[in-house]
Amino acid sequence: CQKEMKKAVECGYWNMFRYNPALKAEGKNPFTIDSKPATGSYRDFILGEARYSSLTRSFPERAEELFTLAEKTAMDRYDHLLRLQDLYAPKAD
Repeated sequence: CQKEMKKAVECGYWNMFRYNPALKAEGKNPFTIDSKPATGSYRDFILGEARYSSLTRSFPERAEELFTLAEKTAMDRYDHLLRLQDLYAPKAD
């Protein structure tokens, strides 16, 4: 189970981040991304999940479209988290 969770984070399927408003009072960024940019294969991860791999047998063309869209959405989501991290960063005086 932990191996699967680790793979989900490494491929960008799941992002890990924290928000601690108390850090803002200390002059630190309250929004922290714990996930690194994706290094694993997103497609390999989702094909390892029965709920997604079964779609390739039933509707292969549609599965390809959805997998491509899901991967793009995951990368866009990580980019959005990076923008949030920059937005919450303390302003230099």
